[in-house]
Amino acid sequence: MLEVLYAVVLVAAVLAGYVLLLRFRVVAASGSAAGDVCAIIPARNEQNSLPALLESLDRSTVPVRVLVIDDASTDATVALAREAGVEVISPGTPAPGWTGKAWACHVGANSTDAELLLFLDADTVLASGALGGIVDLHRRFGGLISVQPYHRVQRTYEQLSAYFNAVAVMASGVFASGVGRRPMAFGPCLLTSRDDYERAGGHAAVRGEILDDVELAAAYEKAGLSVYCVAGGSQIRMRSYPAGIRQLVAGWTKNMASGAAATDPRAGLATGLWICAHHLVAVNTLLAMWTADEALDAGIWLLAWVVFALQLRVILRRVGSFCWWTWALFPLPLLTFDLLFAISTVNTLRGSVRWRGRTVRLGA
Repeated sequence: MLEVLYAVVLVAAVLAGYVLLLRFRVVAASGSAAGDVCAIIPARNEQNSLPALLESLDRSTVPVRVLVIDDASTDATVALAREAGVEVISPGTPAPGWTGKAWACHVGANSTDAELLLFLDADTVLASGALGGIVDLHRRFGGLISVQPYHRVQRTYEQLSAYFNAVAVMASGVFASGVGRRPMAFGPCLLTSRDDYERAGGHAAVRGEILDDVELAAAYEKAGLSVYCVAGGSQIRMRSYPAGIRQLVAGWTKNMASGAAATDPRAGLATGLWICAHHLVAVNTLLAMWTADEALDAGIWLLAWVVFALQLRVILRRVGSFCWWTWALFPLPLLTFDLLFAISTVNTLRGSVRWRGRTVRLGA
């Protein structure tokens, strides 16, 4: 009976992984005229990431005004931005009840009269035709266009982000089939018209939210506006945690548990089943190989390992440049995922976490 239950869970998990990305789509390059666009970049101690983004915007095939909103940086962020020839704005201390990022975006939006507002995280990089592609999507769908960048992985510790990237895309539900899902957006790259931004309430509507991207999507839906999500593919990429493993741990634990609670319920359950199945395969395969009592059992679990590893490979190739061992030896990044999720849960229960020298309130 237990074997039958295992089989049902494993088959359902494989199907869940397929269905959750059934409508996976990426932004396409375009050289079309972009119109009046202003890129708003909130930046706090981003000296390691910001120059690459500014260089990429300078190479864009369509013109764009760039505003760097300095959120009290203590490193060379401001100097590097001015050296690149872009305008730097100091928003001052966030107003009471505002997060630093929401306040920076709010000030940036109020500092330009551009028709289109492009909010970018400082660790993103755009290909020359990416901006035209995003604007084309906005002309087609309107509302809020959200892009989840392709994760550039360079150092070994960054490979441990494998499951985080897969789960973020799958649990969002934006690439799954079906209707009636919860509105969702990815924060690193957002494009909207000024009119729609103001109609939805702008960042003032999400002033105190740690998950400002998710809540902004909800604000757009509440205002009767669409939210359309795509993946970055070859056009929009990011390298989130270049400063070391401590930054990676702090970044993923900052809002992981809160993000899990905000996911679409059906997509969240399906992703949870998928994750549980990976644990099931990892534990039972290792136990079967260790005890070696039944060669048939070991062979079956080893086959399951191969199936799940290959599916994980397909998913990871869509979301980032992860190397072979992240999927072939998937229990290693899976263990990292478990540990950081546990830490994130504790932080959420405590109500705060340290991030970039600030105490960030969780569950606000």
